[in-house]
Amino acid sequence: MMWYRYFTAVAAIVCAISLLYHLFRLIRLGRSPEYSRPAGSIRSGIVYSFTGAMNPSRKESAYLHLPTYIAGLLYHLGTFLAIVLAFVFFFNIFPGGLLRWLLLALMTVSCLCGCGIFIKRVCVKNLRFLSVPDDYISNLLVTLFQFLTLSMVASIPVIPVYFVFTGILFLYIPVGKLKHALYFFAVRYRLGLLFGWRGVWPEVKGEK
Repeated sequence: MMWYRYFTAVAAIVCAISLLYHLFRLIRLGRSPEYSRPAGSIRSGIVYSFTGAMNPSRKESAYLHLPTYIAGLLYHLGTFLAIVLAFVFFFNIFPGGLLRWLLLALMTVSCLCGCGIFIKRVCVKNLRFLSVPDDYISNLLVTLFQFLTLSMVASIPVIPVYFVFTGILFLYIPVGKLKHALYFFAVRYRLGLLFGWRGVWPEVKGEK
């Protein structure tokens, strides 16, 4: 096994350990005490937090910017797919046939969405004002990672560069905003617990 594969493997292990540490910290913090009487179902609130509450029609930031919301959704799906493919490539498995063409199409769309999101962040004044360097770095790292994944699927010989860059991405995940891959689930759980307890979620049918 070449040195760059070892680098990626070590980086993936460091990333996993770091994320487990963040998860342990979240669990250790526990729940903040609730002094009000429960007015609803915590379980229903948590389920709704990961389902109905994710509906773009329930989120002002989504339904007012639907193209960006869809692009972001496709971009995140492409990112998860690229990470899965990283482990597949590590074991020298390269998809072929119809699956290869499907992956090429999906990764191409995801890459374009990533570029569009980055351009919008740079060009729209309000987004520039809210952005910090980590936003740009995270966006660029993930988009370049997707382009390199696309190159690997297309059988373009970028194997050393791909594995080195993948290792760098793994090392950056726990220290940058990309660790929201873990905190997203913690936040959705917390929101569901809080609003379920107070009887706010799930919403009554017909309300918005």
